[in-house]
Amino acid sequence: MNALRAFLTKFRISNPFSSSWQTPMRVSTQVLKCDVSSISFSADEQPEITCADTLKALKDASHYLTDLLQPIAFPTETVYGLGALALDSAAASLIFSTKGRPPDNPLIVHVSSSLMLQSLLPPNYILPPSYEVLIKHFWPGPLTLLFPSDPKRIPSIITANQPTVAIRMPSHPVARALIAISNAPLAAPSANSSGKPSPTRAEHVLHDLGGKIGIILDGGPCDVGLESTVIDGLHEDGNIRILRPGGVTVEAIEQVLRDGITDGTQVPRVLVHRRDFSDDSLEQAPTTPGMKYRHYSPAVPVTLLWTSSSPPFGTETVSPAAMLGSIKGLHSSRPVKVGILAPTDSPLLQILLADEAVEWHQYRLGSKSEPAITAQRLFDGLLTLEKESVDIILIEEVGEEQEGLAIMNRVKKAAGESRWVCIA
Repeated sequence: MNALRAFLTKFRISNPFSSSWQTPMRVSTQVLKCDVSSISFSADEQPEITCADTLKALKDASHYLTDLLQPIAFPTETVYGLGALALDSAAASLIFSTKGRPPDNPLIVHVSSSLMLQSLLPPNYILPPSYEVLIKHFWPGPLTLLFPSDPKRIPSIITANQPTVAIRMPSHPVARALIAISNAPLAAPSANSSGKPSPTRAEHVLHDLGGKIGIILDGGPCDVGLESTVIDGLHEDGNIRILRPGGVTVEAIEQVLRDGITDGTQVPRVLVHRRDFSDDSLEQAPTTPGMKYRHYSPAVPVTLLWTSSSPPFGTETVSPAAMLGSIKGLHSSRPVKVGILAPTDSPLLQILLADEAVEWHQYRLGSKSEPAITAQRLFDGLLTLEKESVDIILIEEVGEEQEGLAIMNRVKKAAGESRWVCIA
């Protein structure tokens, strides 16, 4: 213990045994581009890299992780992650200090192969049939599964002292190759200051964490744009509980389970937290990220505009004009600058933009029929409008089907206020 404390002091690393985190000293941040098309994987799940510059970037990043025990940022198919060695408490503690992350918010462990997954699980642990089906169809990919945690392998700082550990295998070639080259599982929450919108481009990470980390691997924009779906399938009833909706939709999970479990056993039900079940104790001591704390909020106030859902009892709807009237009063010396995130085919969008007394900043989210496009653009939209120094951001609701469930999960947490707007 004393040797570890001396190590932490020497390299100014945050103490994982303390509830407060030191501020990391400033460093020079390198952005290293990676050619995603140059990375492939062999039948034994090992990376094959044909671009010399990409291979060097991955090796440099691995050196930071494994030799210097420093965190780096890298792309996944969901969002950019801030990675550190998952099995080293001192290295993992730097994730918390760099992000300003509360220590009771657990981390997801990322693996690159089935063999690496097995090395993390308790001896003789047998995967439930539902997990076998889900892994077969969705790994590598944006799906996180809860497993029993082996305390001899998984540090408590990763699990926030919970008996389970969240694990996934990313499908982004850069992420998976980095883990394989490092030959170590990586803990990796989103690469942003805690509570801010998750980054989906390397420039988002540089703007937020530049000077705090040494390397950002640039693998281009993220394809999914929202964090992974997190599943708990460890309950005795065998049902699948979605603790955080994300890149894999509820509908896809239900379909795969129906098609994949054919031995006559009962197909598990898929239950969504706060929609199909609630668990107050779980929210106070979460087993996975994204459950307890407010997230995804830019430095600009965000208002969620409900246009299809019925308001709660006692809540009145307002007209678009009345809603805008309250916003225009934010500034008396100049037109108010309003950022708006809405579907391209939104009737509300056309009504609002007709008011020329407002300085509008648009970021269109794709059509209502393409929630996957909206998911991909959401965080980039929030960060883009924040960078344009708008006074307020308005986000119109989307239907909570397919990717819309995950979108609204993030929007509700980002918004400080909700308004019900009647556009009939």
